[in-house]
Amino acid sequence: MILAESPYLLYSDGEGNIFEDLSLYATGRTGWDAVPVPEDEWIEIPEGGSLYELPGRRGIGIDVKTGDMRLCEKGWAVAAFIPPAHTGLYIAAYETMADAPTLPLFCYTAASWFNGKFYVPAVRIENDIRQESEGFDTAKIETGVTKLLAAYPHNRLVKHLAENCCLTYHCPAARNFFLGRWECPIPSSPACNANCVGCISFQPEEETIVSTQDRLTFKPTAEEIVEFTVPHLESAPFPIVSFGQGCEGEPLLMWETIRESIKEIRKHTIKGSININTNGSKPDAVKALCEAGLNSMRVSTNSAREKIYTPYYRPNNYKFEDIIESLKVVRSFGGWTSINYFVFPGMTDSVEEYEALRKLIRETDLCMIQWRNFNIDPDWYMGKIGVAETGECMGIKQMMELIHEEFPNLKFGYFNPSMERIKGNFEADFAH
Repeated sequence: MILAESPYLLYSDGEGNIFEDLSLYATGRTGWDAVPVPEDEWIEIPEGGSLYELPGRRGIGIDVKTGDMRLCEKGWAVAAFIPPAHTGLYIAAYETMADAPTLPLFCYTAASWFNGKFYVPAVRIENDIRQESEGFDTAKIETGVTKLLAAYPHNRLVKHLAENCCLTYHCPAARNFFLGRWECPIPSSPACNANCVGCISFQPEEETIVSTQDRLTFKPTAEEIVEFTVPHLESAPFPIVSFGQGCEGEPLLMWETIRESIKEIRKHTIKGSININTNGSKPDAVKALCEAGLNSMRVSTNSAREKIYTPYYRPNNYKFEDIIESLKVVRSFGGWTSINYFVFPGMTDSVEEYEALRKLIRETDLCMIQWRNFNIDPDWYMGKIGVAETGECMGIKQMMELIHEEFPNLKFGYFNPSMERIKGNFEADFAH
């Protein structure tokens, strides 16, 4: 449903209660600026979405009577978490007070209220339902955990996936593994060769935020990896196994173990897709994995520009050019390549970034963009990477449309596609 008029601003009383302010229309943020959100870009908050208050921050709205922008002084600003498969088009707009705490590592999409419903500026970018909240039955997940822990009593990786990823952090990929379906995660490296500002598995003690989960503490063996991934590939619908998860460092640092695992997996089954989620820092290692039988690679990046990439990732012993080379290597073997593209309205849709992205797509023959919401405090992020001016911006939606027009074969989505999607009808809703 497209709204016929602007929805209203939300605020929180600091006690967990959210109210609408009928004197202010909601706005969105792009870069450092609060702007009106076009009515046709608001959608009802998707199932699995949630709202949270932003302490120490006052929401910015448009006065219903005067049309001027002003702060809502009634309470704290409110933002939305939007669930996977959806990409936010605007950040919540607010002014930060001097003593405001740094926000934890979540996405902060704008939110509003109209006719008894909550709205967010977002698009559904992916048909696949693999991480829909209603698809997770807790009793079935717990049964799956019990069954697989019994089946693999000595496998440290299965134990880690069960006790940490699935039961503690409710990782959707781990939960799907214990439900015997779709994409199976393979955390494989306790170490990393980047020091990402917004790392979700490791933050220095002196930092003002904490990591959202603990990192893997051991190096799995190829035997441990092969033991549970082969049965998954053999029996799961639309199966994928993926090295490189949020609870680990950089999987390419364990490339020898991964290469051995891939070779051994392929001795037992030809089914499904073997994928790696990586920073793409070691093109030679990527080549070795492709030779062993790697099918797809997803490279994470906050930007197609080196000057925005480097201050966020803070790489050790690799350069931005290595990422480009890794993408080219996988394509040279006929493999599938995606970028895990952290969308930050007002940066991602800048004219300069758009030109850099076009160049990256052309140079690497990229197969897919996964338009991911960037889980980070916007002010903190911009300060950390030293961006005071973002330049001219076009809007996330318009940028998506322009990229789609110019590169009609480039796929948009949110998840790593199964082999069935890669080879067949990509748009089909396979997870149903």
